[in-house]
Amino acid sequence: MAKSTSPVSDVAGRYAGSLFELALEQNVVEKVESDLDDFEALLSESADLKRLIESPVFSADDQYKAISAVVARAGMSGLVGNFLRVVARNRRLFAVPGMIKAFRAIAAEQRGEIVADIVSAHPLSPEQDRELKSALTGIAGKTVTMKVTVDPSLLGGLIVKMGSRQIDTSLKTKLNSLKLALKEVG
Repeated sequence: MAKSTSPVSDVAGRYAGSLFELALEQNVVEKVESDLDDFEALLSESADLKRLIESPVFSADDQYKAISAVVARAGMSGLVGNFLRVVARNRRLFAVPGMIKAFRAIAAEQRGEIVADIVSAHPLSPEQDRELKSALTGIAGKTVTMKVTVDPSLLGGLIVKMGSRQIDTSLKTKLNSLKLALKEVG
């Protein structure tokens, strides 16, 4: 995993590493990944929850109480529930998205996999999904786990991020490049 000098990345990496070690000791890595996926889904669905974790306006106590309520309501007991409470108490909720990503990367590396973040203009068909996974496995030389999101603003094509590599074949990027080239000519 590439090291970053960003303080958020460092915080996220340390917390994710600690969570992974605890999950490994308790033999619950898959359960923790599932709970983190569930929390990430809650985060993407709720503007209020997103505001809670991003805003420095809320006190540590307010964040702790709110996260405790969210965790209880979502049924996340055990390691992830306790982890999120500790993160809230330590005023590090802003780094939770990075922690989730870092945890996934650590868990994938442990399994001998690599995670590829795919952004597609349209949902991939099962055949496209298989072909892309096969091509990425050939490039990486490891088993590839794909996390696919859909962004219609791309107009067409894909953006693939795998480790430190990024491949952008989106129509939006190609049109922007063409627009820039035309401005330089004219």
